[in-house]
Amino acid sequence: DKDAVKNADTGSPEYKGTRDLGAESYDPGMLEWDTTYYWRIDEVNNTNPDSPWTGILWSFTTANFLIVDDFESYNDLDPADPESNRIFNVWIDGYDNPTNGSLVGYDTPPFAEQTIVHGGNQSMPLYYDNSVGYSEATLTLTYPRDWTEKGVNTLTIWFRGNSDNAAETLYVALNGNAIVTNDNPDAAQVTTWTEWTIDLQAFADQGVNLANVNTIALGLGNRNNPVAGGSGTMYFDDIRLYPPPPEPAP
Repeated sequence: DKDAVKNADTGSPEYKGTRDLGAESYDPGMLEWDTTYYWRIDEVNNTNPDSPWTGILWSFTTANFLIVDDFESYNDLDPADPESNRIFNVWIDGYDNPTNGSLVGYDTPPFAEQTIVHGGNQSMPLYYDNSVGYSEATLTLTYPRDWTEKGVNTLTIWFRGNSDNAAETLYVALNGNAIVTNDNPDAAQVTTWTEWTIDLQAFADQGVNLANVNTIALGLGNRNNPVAGGSGTMYFDDIRLYPPPPEPAP
């Protein structure tokens, strides 16, 4: 409640205690979707008679979807650095696989795309060379793996191609073998950001346990019957899971 947080003191239920210097954090636990939260930080100095100083009111609103990958977390740090999170070390491509013609990211930093972006600051560039039959990159999921949380039933993927690309079939695969292809056979040649919306039931009908999704792969070509084809570069961004829209008010 906005006013409750604004007017709270150390005796209020909104008070969460003090924090030591260098450890100024608070874990609120699981938050509700599509909800505005208010928060405030007061400055405390027990050696100053004017302490505490009441902070201003801040707020944020949670999303109404789950993020599979928004490609914002990837960096260019050396693999020896514990904070390293290079995009091609997470989305596994065909670099060491002679039957997979995909390459994720660029040869030199920045490895993620930072100009052709749908949302935020980065997207994933995927080069495909289907002379070997097909090309795909695979993400092993840690969270979210339960694709039934909050009743989500729709997967959305934003993609963009290039008019010079070879027209290869665009597909997404879950758990290695449940595949849904894009309805547009020329999807790889689309030059504007396009939202691809997929009913999760299409994967469930192929035997996927939506409560335990292990991997998601993005690819071009015919994965089940590889045929030599062409090449090009695709961009992907903002892979999300959405629940059904709310029922209209009576």
